[in-house]
Amino acid sequence: MVKLIFATLALAMAFVAAPAQAQWYDSSHPICLHVFGELEGERMDCVFTSLAQCEATASGRSAMCEVNPYFAPVSRFAPIPRRRRH
Repeated sequence: MVKLIFATLALAMAFVAAPAQAQWYDSSHPICLHVFGELEGERMDCVFTSLAQCEATASGRSAMCEVNPYFAPVSRFAPIPRRRRH
């Protein structure tokens, strides 16, 4: 009987648990648009290269622009491979 109760509890908790979300931030762009609200859903759109570009998109919406904390600029120069001395 106790096993049945625990199994039922575990099954109920599995259905109630919220689904996992992927990482919100894309590391390829420096500016993100954080959208709020029930109409558009809460999300991060990290597709902007400038703050002005993001602010123009956010204008009139329940959204705000944020600096992407995970931005990783791509280096223009490839690293120089080191030679191994034997």
